[in-house]
Amino acid sequence: MLKSIFGQKGRNQTSYSIIGAYLIYQIFESCMHNSFLDIHPEVALALEKGNAVVALESTIISHGMPYPQNVETAKKVEDVVRSTGAIPATIAVVNGRLKAGMDVDEIEFIGKQGGAIQKCSRRDLPVLVSKKGHGATTVAATMIIAEMAGISIFATGGIGGVHRGGHVTMDISADLQELARTNVAVVSAGAKSILDIGLTLEYLETLGVPVIGYQTSAFPAFYVRDSGFLVDAHMDDVSLIAKTIRSKWKMGLNGGLLICNPIPKSEEMQYAEVESAIQKAVLEAQEKKITGKYLTPFLLSRIERLTDGASLKSNVQLVLNNAKLAGQIAVQYAKLVSDFQ
Repeated sequence: MLKSIFGQKGRNQTSYSIIGAYLIYQIFESCMHNSFLDIHPEVALALEKGNAVVALESTIISHGMPYPQNVETAKKVEDVVRSTGAIPATIAVVNGRLKAGMDVDEIEFIGKQGGAIQKCSRRDLPVLVSKKGHGATTVAATMIIAEMAGISIFATGGIGGVHRGGHVTMDISADLQELARTNVAVVSAGAKSILDIGLTLEYLETLGVPVIGYQTSAFPAFYVRDSGFLVDAHMDDVSLIAKTIRSKWKMGLNGGLLICNPIPKSEEMQYAEVESAIQKAVLEAQEKKITGKYLTPFLLSRIERLTDGASLKSNVQLVLNNAKLAGQIAVQYAKLVSDFQ
């Protein structure tokens, strides 16, 4: 390409210089963009071979549950991904390095730090990198690092969204904007029950994010299988989901997809119990003026106590369920990409 640009005669040499400088700048920026990233050797080998890889977030380790259950759950989630034939890549920021895949000691470190470690979204990444800090990645930050590493499929518990009262407070998770701009497909149990589900879905529609229900037409809400709202498309076949992901990006339609995987029926909580606990927790948060990035961890913690631990048990099971589906989709997606190369 460079030869075709610079090999022509009779053109303005200044134009050549500008174009050449721009291309060099773009190449330099690309290199620098990844100079902050550490890809675990196992993950790097899988990506090089075109094998399936599933990204996993780290806030569930630090802020989602207590130690040592958080570390045990993180290891179980990785094991579930492996059982599908995919390679897990748990993502975090450690000593200012963006980690796409962590070893056991790093997961243990994040787990022991718990709530003391910074919850990290898009806005926090530059600061953590420059200060050589540690961060547990949210859905948004995990998507960013996954895309940097070349990982297309990501499993989480539930995405963030528009909080209850969000039409007044404008408390809207950065997860939604990231789904609109970053090419990573997210497998989750819908959105967290603590949110305004209707407004969250309206926002996703505005952003053009496809919401796909795996073996369901109902949009799930974390602890419950049916939020009372519908998904955009019902798909029973994992291979069809993989084809949809591939088709979206091949058409040049940037941004992610949300694949909704309801919590197993055996682990589902009663809607009335969940809603009662959420309303009490939300009221407490308002009284204590807890907002922003501190709100979700507070609400989840209070709901766990108000349900005598039932919500935490459901949380673990839905994450494992999502990891399994994400691994299956990743395997099918890797085959599609390989077949078209």
